[in-house]
Amino acid sequence: MKGNVSKMMKYLLSRRQLGLLLGASGMALFGFSVCANDRLFPDVLAVKIRAVSDDTFDFDVTVSSTYDRPSRYADGFRVVTQQGALLGARKLWHDHQGEQPFTRDLHGVKVPKNLRVVVVQARDQVNGYGGKAIVAALPGR
Repeated sequence: MKGNVSKMMKYLLSRRQLGLLLGASGMALFGFSVCANDRLFPDVLAVKIRAVSDDTFDFDVTVSSTYDRPSRYADGFRVVTQQGALLGARKLWHDHQGEQPFTRDLHGVKVPKNLRVVVVQARDQVNGYGGKAIVAALPGR
């Protein structure tokens, strides 16, 4: 029995050491990868809205993006109705690896006068939309 326990401890130790050596980046050797924080999508953290006219608004959108490789980053955000109709979108042309979270603007979004709120979503270059979105009230409505 004592010999079996000793063998088991050596086995467990070797597996633990292997796990520590590989870490998240080493997992790709086995056909899958793990993000540092397991987030697939960027999150919208904050939205500031300014009314330009009765039906036009400017948006400042703060996004937090998982950046785990140059081919994957938050590449845009959009403003939609609660039913999902697109009102405006901004394409982001490069990563923001050194600037997390980051804020970008979107000007001149036309919003039908009957709407009081909009939804702001961020997009990941690989996984699309799906992170934390914000339902934002339109000022003056």
